[in-house]
Amino acid sequence: MSFIFDPDPQPSIGIIGEESRFPVRRVYNVARNYKKHVIEMGGDPEIFTPAYFLKPRDAIVECPAEIPYPMGTEDCHYEIELVIALGRDGVNVTPSEVEDMIYGYAVGLDLTRRDLQAIAKKKAAPWDTSKAFDRSAPISQIRKASEIRHLKSGSIWLNVNGEKRQEGDISDLIVPVCELILDLSKLFELKAGDLIFTGTPEGVGPIHKGDHLEGVVEGVGELSLKIFR
Repeated sequence: MSFIFDPDPQPSIGIIGEESRFPVRRVYNVARNYKKHVIEMGGDPEIFTPAYFLKPRDAIVECPAEIPYPMGTEDCHYEIELVIALGRDGVNVTPSEVEDMIYGYAVGLDLTRRDLQAIAKKKAAPWDTSKAFDRSAPISQIRKASEIRHLKSGSIWLNVNGEKRQEGDISDLIVPVCELILDLSKLFELKAGDLIFTGTPEGVGPIHKGDHLEGVVEGVGELSLKIFR
């Protein structure tokens, strides 16, 4: 097969302790999956339910990394998240199948052009321009689930320039890891190579040129990102 121009390289992520890399297929994201974050964004957690959106796979940036401040925004926010990496396919999966689908976990950032998101919300328009932009999904290397088992709890936090901005525990997820996979498998044909960003705790806020972001999910790893220009 020939192409009229060279296709982009396959996006991939390193795996801790492995020479092989994890090829990324799709990037699913979950909004409104921590009660306190729903409240800080002006919602009622008893009414709001988690919502799904996607980012292009080339939005992935493996950390540690340096990236430019995103274009088209004056109010880009950080959102620290636990990320699930799938190693098996699944459609309409059963609870007994879910854990076997999980290859590992990583630490991710869902960067959000909050000003564009606010405009979209007022118009009841899609969030694509606020969420699915270039380099909007920084991520750490993957820690294999076989090494840490399957996560149900563990602290998650983010420092910006050495100051703690976000802190929570993944046990506070409204829809926990396995239930997210069950639900998504009813909406999409999940495949090996898919990533699921699981949502962010409270404390989201703006990034600025020159900022250094450091995020951790207990037992999984850490993420380091610098913003330049």
